[in-house]
Amino acid sequence: MTADEVPPGVDIEKPSAARVYDWYLGGSQNWAVDREFGRRVEKVWPLIRPISRQNRAFMNRVVEAALDAGVRQFVDLGSGVPTAGNVHEIVRDRLPEDEPAAVVYVDYEAVAAAHSTLILEREDATDWAGLAQCDIRDPAAVFDDEATRRLIDWSEPVCLLMITVLHFIGPADDPDGLMATYRAKLAPGSWLAVTHGTCTEDAPPERAAEVRRFVDAYRDTSNPAYLRSAEEILPWFGGWPLLEPGMTALPDWRPEQTVSAVEAETRPFAWCAVARRPS
Repeated sequence: MTADEVPPGVDIEKPSAARVYDWYLGGSQNWAVDREFGRRVEKVWPLIRPISRQNRAFMNRVVEAALDAGVRQFVDLGSGVPTAGNVHEIVRDRLPEDEPAAVVYVDYEAVAAAHSTLILEREDATDWAGLAQCDIRDPAAVFDDEATRRLIDWSEPVCLLMITVLHFIGPADDPDGLMATYRAKLAPGSWLAVTHGTCTEDAPPERAAEVRRFVDAYRDTSNPAYLRSAEEILPWFGGWPLLEPGMTALPDWRPEQTVSAVEAETRPFAWCAVARRPS
């Protein structure tokens, strides 16, 4: 992207986690400062691109599974900037054209909001998909946003996606209380999908050192990152039953193909799980 395409209010002097993530995924909605930071991080932790793509693949499988289970509403918290495999694209491709569905993307970054809105308008999807420019740490703002109020009926099942976002929620943000607020909004039959960075005890020492340096690198951005254990993440589901296969490494949640050697290397560095709110 060029300086002429910078949306109003977007800071391109400091790397953005959303735009760097877009670069990891091979997207084009990023600037030189993001690419430079991404390359620096990739030198520190060479698995960052494979694990980012595993996160996206997991999200795609969750959306497809939720659709197969009859869920027709999706809220993607911390959706980032648009790149291949967005939620509304999966919904559009998988459902008949006349079947109703709703998608709301939520992200506070101006660049994410600007380009999400542009894509939805270009694809003539604004009647059933929208963008709430909100900070996910403010659930009341998310719930009260015009796009959310217009598109989401919280009395019906919703698939709430929290993919590659919760490790940017620090202790001061009260993640336990935040998750409880979102869970309370979901109707029975709703899905809650989470991925989160970690470093398990079986991680090879050299790879563990890389991921620690990766976390240190993010301290220089507007979105410092945190690693958490499975024991810290599991309570966020509020005791709701986890869908099979439970909490797993990213490549192991209902894989659709054989896990490659590089994908297998990502196993110690991210947890994922999906829970369904019981009746």
